[in-house]
Amino acid sequence: MKHRKDPPGTKNIIGIKVTAIRKAQGMKQKEFLARLQTLGLDISPTSLSRLEGQDRLVQDYEVVIIAKALEISVGELLGEE
Repeated sequence: MKHRKDPPGTKNIIGIKVTAIRKAQGMKQKEFLARLQTLGLDISPTSLSRLEGQDRLVQDYEVVIIAKALEISVGELLGEE
């Protein structure tokens, strides 16, 4: 996976946190995609990359599944905790 060259976008507030937590857990994007799909969120590698780069809007139901996949609360994902 290439490193991001461009600065983060402005379409969501969770992208950078998703990336940081995923990496802190030692999880590759492929593994994270598999977790998301197991929980019912069918997302492409490109969409995940855009989400993490804050270049993609995130639906409310996606936030819940992403938090569950990362084993954190929605509040933590949103920066409330």
